Amino acid sequence: MTDHPLRKVADTLIAATNAGDVDAVVALFTPDAVIDDPSTGHRLDGHAGIRTYVERYFVGYHTITRFLSIGSLPDGRARVRVDFTGDFGHEIGLLDLTVDADRRITRIDANLE
Repeated sequence: MTDHPLRKVADTLIAATNAGDVDAVVALFTPDAVIDDPSTGHRLDGHAGIRTYVERYFVGYHTITRFLSIGSLPDGRARVRVDFTGDFGHEIGLLDLTVDADRRITRIDANLE
């Protein structure tokens, strides 16, 4: 589904992480945003936590993310299915996105399939 209301948010996030542009990634999030990623064993809070997460798991592992699909979740959220490759190998992941009225990310619940 390419016309999902949060597809542009997902595409922008993927492009910024693939470019290794940590500042651009952080700018997509609200200051109090959360990334909860049980696959890494971490919950990261706020811009500082998100910066650390992107530097460690995307830049540090040379991660490239490829969009696979997007679907709707309750309360206007979206589940984005992605393909991750990098120094760690290959994984399929799920990113449950929550955004505010300005389309800034307030929360990502990440997991692996």
